[in-house]
Amino acid sequence: MKMNAYVAGVGMTRFGKHLDVTLKGLAGEAIREALADAGIAGGDLEVAYMGNAAGGVVQGQEMISGQVALREMGIGKIPVINVENACATSSTAFNQACAMISAGAYDIALVCGFEKLFHEDKMRSFAAFDGAVDTENPDGVMGALTTLAAKAGETVDEENAGKTRSVFMDIYSLMTLAHMKKYGTTVEQIAGVTAKNSFHASMNARAQFQTPMSVAEVLAAREIVYPLTLPMCSPIGDGAAAIVVVSERKAKQLGLSKPVRVLSSALVSGFDEEADDLSVGELAATQAYESAGIGPEDLDVIELHDASAPSEIITYEYLGICAKGQGGKLIEDGTTRLGGRLPVNVSGGLLRKGHPIGASGAAQIVELTEQLRGSSNQRQVANARIALAHNGGGMIGTDAAATVVSILRRED
Repeated sequence: MKMNAYVAGVGMTRFGKHLDVTLKGLAGEAIREALADAGIAGGDLEVAYMGNAAGGVVQGQEMISGQVALREMGIGKIPVINVENACATSSTAFNQACAMISAGAYDIALVCGFEKLFHEDKMRSFAAFDGAVDTENPDGVMGALTTLAAKAGETVDEENAGKTRSVFMDIYSLMTLAHMKKYGTTVEQIAGVTAKNSFHASMNARAQFQTPMSVAEVLAAREIVYPLTLPMCSPIGDGAAAIVVVSERKAKQLGLSKPVRVLSSALVSGFDEEADDLSVGELAATQAYESAGIGPEDLDVIELHDASAPSEIITYEYLGICAKGQGGKLIEDGTTRLGGRLPVNVSGGLLRKGHPIGASGAAQIVELTEQLRGSSNQRQVANARIALAHNGGGMIGTDAAATVVSILRRED
């Protein structure tokens, strides 16, 4: 969808383990920072899109998490829309806020993604991901794993999948093995994604993990399921990120010195694919590019959904920044590293910045807004003008249940 909205303010907590902070406390920290950045008060907000994915499972907070968080700050009366869409939760909230701003329904909207996945009962944390599939499908996840395994020429590890580890790690493993066999992608290239993102995160004070790692260290780490080692898998985490989105009219009134415009945002849901269909991610990217009137060659910086290290390589390909099967080479030649032609996940990505499900999409917009403003210090991408955020979540069949691709541009 073509958009005409502006990011006026952003705020974000550090991602990590926050057992001593409440869910609404994390949201409040990010929201207050975003309001201050935009130069407005809570009473100026006209609507709020509040994204939380796992509060019901982990904290027992269902249905009104947005109202609870905002009421704690003294914000009420305005429409509050609670959004839940797996890992694409706050990307979806951002998409909807921008759509309503672009349609002229509001001048000032708040977007907040907030999540607490750590819990003293680790089984609650583990269970947070179990509902991101069709739980009423008799074949369920095992049916999807069987299909993916057939494509990879492998068998499903029924003893451990979804029991000793998140079932999504088995999904990523089988997708990776298929990619390796078809295109020759190597474990060194996959480990290179984590090494790159760890270098980026080492300069990000808000990242969950800030220690750089070498390719050798990534490969030597504990194996989760071949070929994935622990650092190749995104961690659970707690955190929040908030964005103030405004209309063009309000942006002029606020006198934004370095306005960041939302050109487009595409939200695509999983579907029954035919042989020649684009994947969910490819379709979302295609729609976002067409609506923005640009192509992948115009991008300066990307934040994408690296829930596993090979996911980043595969996403390069369906975002169109390289040909199918060539994603691993972008890691080898440094294209997507800070200082390369097209830096990706300069925040550290989900792998190192962390992945509090409901907050991850909004955090991508925070990072890209700061990049386009030129305020990212050591992590600054030189002359960044056009940015893309990609975020996917859940699983329907053998593809993502929801994917959002949004494109932002610095206005001169």
